[in-house]
Amino acid sequence: MDKLIITGGNRLDGEIKVSGAKNAALPILISTLLVDGPVTIRNVPNLHDVTTTMELLGSMGIDLLVHECMSLEIDSRTIKQFFAPYDLVKKMRASILVLGPLLGRYGKATVSLPGGCAIGVRPVDQHLKGMEALGAKINMQNGYIEAYVDGRLKGAEIVNDMVTVTGTENILMAAVLAEGTSVIKNAAREPEVCDLANFLNTMGAKISGIGTDTLVVEGVERLHGGEYRVMPDRIEAGTYLAAAALTRGRIKLKNAAPETMTAVLEKFTEVGAKITTGDDWIELDMEHRQPKAVDIYTAPYPGFPTDMQAQFLALNCVADGTSNVVENIFENRFMHVQELKRLGADIEVHGNTATVIGKPSLVGAEVMATDLRASASLVLAGLMSQGETSVGRIYHVDRGYECIEEKLSQLGAKILRAPGK
Repeated sequence: MDKLIITGGNRLDGEIKVSGAKNAALPILISTLLVDGPVTIRNVPNLHDVTTTMELLGSMGIDLLVHECMSLEIDSRTIKQFFAPYDLVKKMRASILVLGPLLGRYGKATVSLPGGCAIGVRPVDQHLKGMEALGAKINMQNGYIEAYVDGRLKGAEIVNDMVTVTGTENILMAAVLAEGTSVIKNAAREPEVCDLANFLNTMGAKISGIGTDTLVVEGVERLHGGEYRVMPDRIEAGTYLAAAALTRGRIKLKNAAPETMTAVLEKFTEVGAKITTGDDWIELDMEHRQPKAVDIYTAPYPGFPTDMQAQFLALNCVADGTSNVVENIFENRFMHVQELKRLGADIEVHGNTATVIGKPSLVGAEVMATDLRASASLVLAGLMSQGETSVGRIYHVDRGYECIEEKLSQLGAKILRAPGK
């Protein structure tokens, strides 16, 4: 099991390219189940979760070709089974997204209940409620969701009880080929949801209200093949901006999408960074200054993303002042706090709030990743720790960051991957 070894204290400075968004690529790849013809998806990040998605689609008999620079060609017309097994679904929660397209196009699906990061209870009840509203029959048996419909799904009005990204995506995909019009209210507005909707429209779907909390889907009989480019990863971009900020450095991100990162960029301005942006780039410069502590309150988009909470918590550990980080999305997303304390961080957690007293630097130690974004926060903290920091269980970071040690090395970090015990 590999680990990352970081020698802290280097000020980061340089340029890197942002990869395609994991949280957009996964549902887009899965939604090719709806398409009657070959699809080419470009700008797909080379990540473990993408590999798992490819394995899942391949297990159903779907043809996949990998071209250079992780461009994928997918043809779902070769599908042989409508089953998502536990051994694949347990690796990645997004696997639940095969439910909607399988039901929508083929009228049947058997999908294991999901696994993924252990960051709190994330029930699938909103997914199932949406499928039933569209006319599906649902049975739960032996840890599997068994769903079917006679004929086509039927358009319906669906009101989500809570804002759910994967729930919105699953219902949206199911509704695309349904008979009639569907209205999804209290829909997630995240840019990745918009990217999925834009992909589906490119393939012939009729979705309106994209970017709002009400999506209207006029069902069509089929989707056609085509090409699409996945949006840039706003969470990866934010992570590298945080790395530069906490090391008092400078960074320019190319192939970025600053319009999707307004809440995060505002916080970087608040920490004292000079931020400049263009259509597809972002530059951050701390001008050698220690960042200022900032309060964080996570919320659904367009609020501050929960997927950036751990990175800003790490930044606050080496900031000037005291901050409160409030997690409003997941109830168990402070597991990285104990590991940050091993590096000397001064953090106290009360309920959903972590209070951080910043200090100029931390001290290197052995730490262990507990989930995807927690692992990123430990890597960031290691960049400002005196001596050597070893981050174990980095298969978590590989789920969401493409070549993280290579990109940080390009910026001047002393980081390498080594075999673990």
